[in-house]
Amino acid sequence: AARRKKPPPPISPCLGCKYLAMLGAARRSCTARRAGRCDPGATTVATAAVAGSRPGRRGNANGAAPRASSRMRPKTCLNTYFSRFSDKPGLAGRILAVVGKHELQLTHLESKLYNYSFDGATIEFDVDGVSCDSPKVQRCLEEVRALGVQVDVKPAIEVPWFPICRQELDQCVEEVIGSGTGGLLADDHPGFNDEDYKRRREEIATAANSYRAGDGPLPRIEYTPDEVAVWTAVYERLEECHKKWACPEYNEVMPELKAEAGYGRDQIPQLHDISQYLQAKTGFMLRPVCGLLSARDFLNALAFRTFCSTQYIRHGGNPFYTPEPDICHELIGHVPLLADPNFAEFTQKVGLASLGASDEVIVQLANIYWFVVEFGLLRSASPDPDGTGVKVMGAGILSSFGEMEWSAAAVPSDECRKMGGIARDFPQLARPVLRKFV
Repeated sequence: AARRKKPPPPISPCLGCKYLAMLGAARRSCTARRAGRCDPGATTVATAAVAGSRPGRRGNANGAAPRASSRMRPKTCLNTYFSRFSDKPGLAGRILAVVGKHELQLTHLESKLYNYSFDGATIEFDVDGVSCDSPKVQRCLEEVRALGVQVDVKPAIEVPWFPICRQELDQCVEEVIGSGTGGLLADDHPGFNDEDYKRRREEIATAANSYRAGDGPLPRIEYTPDEVAVWTAVYERLEECHKKWACPEYNEVMPELKAEAGYGRDQIPQLHDISQYLQAKTGFMLRPVCGLLSARDFLNALAFRTFCSTQYIRHGGNPFYTPEPDICHELIGHVPLLADPNFAEFTQKVGLASLGASDEVIVQLANIYWFVVEFGLLRSASPDPDGTGVKVMGAGILSSFGEMEWSAAAVPSDECRKMGGIARDFPQLARPVLRKFV
């Protein structure tokens, strides 16, 4: 049985890595434990409120301490083996009857041939809520053995903490990278010295931090005319690029998003409306967060078909550049393909593989996510006016007109090459060299 252990103190990521910092496998501990107000041996852990409810710190909107979250209940894994000589009709049923007699709660049941041979079979099951040394489990083991069945108790293993339901995702959004600077990743952020912009980010972060699973509708943000103007500029510039270079699945869903989820040039869509649309299409839902999560926390949420999305928008000083994910990146880059059943299933499977995974595996999964979901390209068999056959499915490219042109156009323009620094740093490189992702 996998026992979720409390993570060690967090490893501070390099803020200069910006968005690539998501690939780090930094673990975290709860805020209360770091503040010395959390007993790891207690039945429940209450997260201490942090004054001001800074981005990356969980606290209710009124500054009160958030609700307590339960730690994992004990779990016991039993493996029963009966040879072909002791196997009799109804033996498996009698084993389960003994388990039921002692009122043990089964959470997993699996049967298979012993060592993949015909020398008997095994039935493995997890019992929730009791430890292997409890009197109830010991009496159950004695009765099962009396049936002529060998029973082994699998030793518990410790893995990094992971959520087991959507409600526990509240603990996955407690911290964001760059929380000490209001969620801004580095001092070269366009809005780093703009106090009005930083205050606005704090307002939107407070709305995200106050949300808890089960609270009802996602918080709605009343965007200012200046913020809508930034959205309009980005939306219009990208729309023409998508028609030429986005993958067919992306372009197929855009009319529905415009009709049912509020997409358009004149308003910034609300997470609540989009989340309802996605749930009806693929079962995915959106969850507001105030900044960039660690790879482990972000991927864990995907296992429950929950996509953590920011609600703030990039700085208006340069609407076509952002060093971090913002609502333009989330809604224009990620959301459309989450409405595609195949893409949604792949995304969830990456998340499922992250639950309880080691730091090394988290890095591998983050790389898969990065090079497929964020910056993935594909070759399409459909007619292509550019003749390259290259189409874009990665959100990081779909939300950047320069990246789209550079990666998918037959002959990227000189403007495109200059914007990305290609003309300066690689003057002989006319277009990128695309490699297969294997």
